[in-house]
Amino acid sequence: MTSFKTICARAEKRKGGPKALEKLMPEKPDLKGLAKRGDDRILAEMTKRVFCAGFAWSVIETKWDGFEDAFLRFQPAKLTFQPEDYWEALLRDARIVRNGAKIMSVRDNAAFIQEIAKEHGSFGRFLAKWPPSDQIGLLDLLSKRGSRLGGNTGQMLLRFVGWDGFVTSRDVVACLRDAGLNIAEEVKSKGDLAKVQAQFNAWAEETGLSYTYLSRICALSVGENRSE
Repeated sequence: MTSFKTICARAEKRKGGPKALEKLMPEKPDLKGLAKRGDDRILAEMTKRVFCAGFAWSVIETKWDGFEDAFLRFQPAKLTFQPEDYWEALLRDARIVRNGAKIMSVRDNAAFIQEIAKEHGSFGRFLAKWPPSDQIGLLDLLSKRGSRLGGNTGQMLLRFVGWDGFVTSRDVVACLRDAGLNIAEEVKSKGDLAKVQAQFNAWAEETGLSYTYLSRICALSVGENRSE
């Protein structure tokens, strides 16, 4: 496997040097902040990632104030006690994107968050304690106990709430394959995810960098060199 030093050097060359690459890095993972994040904000981010999946993100962002109002500011306890009439009315609510399966995922994920919060104090605390060296275990839990949180949606949720993890985007997978990892062009199988996890674990040990940074540098080291 290619060392991460080589991958980082390639990304620096493509983006104009170490300082230019550093400016393209995301915010550092904030586990303390994540642990303090309210369950309502976690549910809001879950909902946003679910609705963005397979849809224009800009549309969801434009309508987001309407989502907040329609879903009662995403307070899990309130949502889980709403009657069927409330959920049926949302199917006709122009403030949101009226996708029945995604709307009902909000109710299911509100219950999921409450279950985890009872076990760990809050969903944010639960996430903050989960080690990045076992991201695939966390993704499996999100997929099985949550609603519509499998695949890339789960990865994007973790990234947007500030958890320290990788995202198997097209460019990240291309970087891994170029480095010598034997995985498919689209990482979907548990076997391929395990290989990706093991490689990021190795690179984290090699460099001391966060998984979020490793993932981002990977993405910037290959593919179309778009101007930022």
